[in-house]
Amino acid sequence: MNSAPLEKVAVEHVATDQPPDDAAARDLNYSWQSGNQVELLENGEAYFPKVFEAMRQAQREILLETFILFEDKVGHELQRILIEAAQRGVKVVASLDGFGCGELSPGFLGELSQAGVTVQMFDPASKTLGFRTNWFRRLHRKIVVVDASVAFIGGINFSADHLGDFGPEAKQDYAVQVQGPAVADLHHFALAQSGRRVRKRRGWRREQQPSPWAAGEGDGRVRLIYRDNLQHRSDIEEAYLHALRKAQRRVVIANAYFFPGYRLLREIRNAARRGVQVQLIMQGQPDVLLAKLAARMLYDYLLKEGVVIHEYCQRPLHGKVALVDEEWSTVGSSNLDPLSLALNLEANVLISDRGFNQQLFERLEYLSQNHCKTMPENRTPRGWFWRVTVGFVVFHVLRHFPSWTGWLPAHKPRLKPFVHQERPDHDPSPHR
Repeated sequence: MNSAPLEKVAVEHVATDQPPDDAAARDLNYSWQSGNQVELLENGEAYFPKVFEAMRQAQREILLETFILFEDKVGHELQRILIEAAQRGVKVVASLDGFGCGELSPGFLGELSQAGVTVQMFDPASKTLGFRTNWFRRLHRKIVVVDASVAFIGGINFSADHLGDFGPEAKQDYAVQVQGPAVADLHHFALAQSGRRVRKRRGWRREQQPSPWAAGEGDGRVRLIYRDNLQHRSDIEEAYLHALRKAQRRVVIANAYFFPGYRLLREIRNAARRGVQVQLIMQGQPDVLLAKLAARMLYDYLLKEGVVIHEYCQRPLHGKVALVDEEWSTVGSSNLDPLSLALNLEANVLISDRGFNQQLFERLEYLSQNHCKTMPENRTPRGWFWRVTVGFVVFHVLRHFPSWTGWLPAHKPRLKPFVHQERPDHDPSPHR
């Protein structure tokens, strides 16, 4: 078999001022792609070596999107690798969220820009009274595509708190490495979202230069799904709903921020009612206390229907993964809360692969059996007043929140290029 990777002929590297969810990308729809190899990567210990090695091997292009990049040991290693890639002629585009990466110093970004890395900030905003106020409609995706040959997608940011040696606040999280035909879709999507001009795809062709990431055909079927604020507002939620309605034997959802809409809650409850074994793995040691309080408001509603709820207590849970029966799985950036389901820009992959499904199940089963506490069915107050009051509030908040978000102050978010400005050597005002 020819080991050269497959690539879709799609792109022109022409910068535009299009927002990443505007006309150039709004009609992107991706179907299932067969013949992929999908590798589960758990935490930074598995993820960072893989993604950094792919970048070191890059010959033509690195496309990167992330919500958070810190100036810590992970961030500085990423910076060094991207600079080295740009210096050897690789086209590097880094799209960073203006809120999650809002604390990056001009010097850190300037070193990237001076080396030839295209740095773009998604909807940055200056502080108001010392606080950043651009909380909503964030670029929350975490995607890396190298040479249109290997792609990474999941929930892991470029920060040291995804490594175990960070301490008790180190995050538990997941991503996947994808090789095969689905990489072309991830490449096409990342390129369009980065503001590059994308031509109509014309099918497949073989690349002339073999990639070090070329691999034989795998068994996995993969589909890219995403959420924007235009025509794909509910694609990720609909994928969950469809899988839950078809569930026959087991459902396992591990999600850091769990406060979904009523439709999703209803399908989780209905699956449990018809005898499906439904397990939820939630935050036990949250990095955001409100996330835990919000999720616990739903416990009584779910426990009484037979849903098993585990709280992961070893460290903060940051994963966004799920599996249904023995084939369907999803990994990505989308939480199951109003921010991810109604506001942020998100991306997941759906995976139909028995081997991957079983591997993910075993990892989550180990987590639930060894590092979680299981909620008893009668753990919540059973008083009539408590149940009616909380149930009423939760029901209506969940049902109406997506429409309420339309009243939030909004503008059209855009990717803004970072422009490095050097201060004159003779500048007499060092504190300016």
